[in-house]
Amino acid sequence: MTSAAYYLQLYDAKNIALFYGLVFKRLQVWRLITNFFFLGPFSLPFAIRLIMIAKYGVSLERGPFDKRTADYVWIFIFGALSLLVINLVPFFRFPFLGISLVYMITYVWSREFPNARINIYGVVSLKGFYLPWALLALDLIFGNPIKPSILGMLAGHLYYFLSVLHPLAGGKLNFKTPLWVHKIVAYWGEGSQVNAPVQSNPSAGIVFRGRSHRLGGSQITITVERIIMLPLLSNKIMRAIMELHFVVEVIA
Repeated sequence: MTSAAYYLQLYDAKNIALFYGLVFKRLQVWRLITNFFFLGPFSLPFAIRLIMIAKYGVSLERGPFDKRTADYVWIFIFGALSLLVINLVPFFRFPFLGISLVYMITYVWSREFPNARINIYGVVSLKGFYLPWALLALDLIFGNPIKPSILGMLAGHLYYFLSVLHPLAGGKLNFKTPLWVHKIVAYWGEGSQVNAPVQSNPSAGIVFRGRSHRLGGSQITITVERIIMLPLLSNKIMRAIMELHFVVEVIA
């Protein structure tokens, strides 16, 4: 959506780019978030990034992080925070970190599936462990900036080291998904989490509930108790709900 709006010239990419000078001096704090939504203009590299999200991100969600929704969400939060910190170093500064976040997920996938066979453009076949390095080489060949790729690989290795390698080495650092992430996932009721420290919200995801109807009576009451996740409803469903509500009011 962000790239499409940029293609239609609906905004200037500089207004959402990460510039710490503007963040600290002019308090334009939205740049800390908006820079992650831009994956570049429409191009072949942009298409490759979308494929990386669809293939490797979904593979992680359905594989190692199946029934671990909170842990999966924590990857993105930790990755975004790590990239923001790394980006403070002048050498690593880059205005858009969404590309780096995609590379981070790809790096984590390569460590979770090191022996998976990857075919690049039908020419080169290699193990999943070497995928980030192959993508870095392709960026170098195509003349694309390699700094976002390096940033993503650094953040991905940091996450994998803290969550997997360090505990296996007997490290005492307890790197777990924070409780507040579990609470957010439980509140929205999306996905599932094995051995979650908090219970899922039973009413999450419920759009409306009917209540108190009496056949043959003069009144029918429908109470909208909660409206959650409206963007997930199609326009047709929303129109049907509004028309139903209107008819009930007329009957009442």
